[in-house]
Amino acid sequence: MENFPIINLENLNGDERSNTLEMIKDACENWGFFELVNHGIPHEVMDTVEKLTKGHYKKCMEQRFKELVASKGLEAVQAEVTDLDWESTFFLRHLPVSNISQVPDLDDEYREVMRDFAKRLEKLAEELLDLLCENLGLEKGYLKNAFYGSKGPNFGTKVSNYPPCPKPDLIKGLRAHTDAGGIILLFQDDKVSGLQLLKDEQWIDVPPMRHSVVVNLGDQLEVITNGKYKSVMHRVIAQTDGTRMSLASFYNPGNDAVIFPAPALIEEHKQVYPKFVFDDYMKLYAGLKFQAKEPRFEAMKAIEANVEFVDPIASA
Repeated sequence: MENFPIINLENLNGDERSNTLEMIKDACENWGFFELVNHGIPHEVMDTVEKLTKGHYKKCMEQRFKELVASKGLEAVQAEVTDLDWESTFFLRHLPVSNISQVPDLDDEYREVMRDFAKRLEKLAEELLDLLCENLGLEKGYLKNAFYGSKGPNFGTKVSNYPPCPKPDLIKGLRAHTDAGGIILLFQDDKVSGLQLLKDEQWIDVPPMRHSVVVNLGDQLEVITNGKYKSVMHRVIAQTDGTRMSLASFYNPGNDAVIFPAPALIEEHKQVYPKFVFDDYMKLYAGLKFQAKEPRFEAMKAIEANVEFVDPIASA
């Protein structure tokens, strides 16, 4: 099995630019995942985010999770659990309107650190979208504009902790799924592993690396690229030792953004994917997250005729 793609973003600034772009292109076409180093987010910022996230879990969430496990009898299960995940989570919304000041139990320092971290991740996501445009032969800004809708993109962070699990063979940390949205940036624990992706019918570990950002592509990029890039099934395996931290930041289309294959990527008028409003897709996804994505695309085709065509560049 070839090595998981690890990309040094600093190499975009010199003689290695074309080779680095080619590595990103290959990762998008063949993996749906890649891992960034030297991505521009200072290590001390990431260290502070990690310290405060782990401290918040210990102080505010660990006991609640233990009580949930006890109430559901999860430590004594004898068969595979298929309707829940072994994770403790909360969600921070950044765009179009932040909810960080309303989320309970966060101290002021943590709120400020996460606001700053979100701004840095938003900038990185938009830089990555333009690199994808460059590789795809799309006009700079095409993907950002395609995501924009009337109020800008949706951007938020799912903060997760995966505590030690007594029966990881029976309870997944997070069941296998593809991500519904656009581009996902993950800051994960570098000591406790667990994230895996499905490639060539094999589950492959995503290597935990200090100060890296793991990137994966969501269903919307598969649609816009007309299948040139694919969203990939992934899961989290719970571990028996150690609590794994995960901050997954989702840069997604706005609710009313109309998603469809980029005309420049439709060869010989063969449009493989439907046109739909992102919010309609999310409503469908909510009940089908842990199932195959293809029936979701088929369901969207059924309502495609009702969606008015909007060119994201012309309307930006």
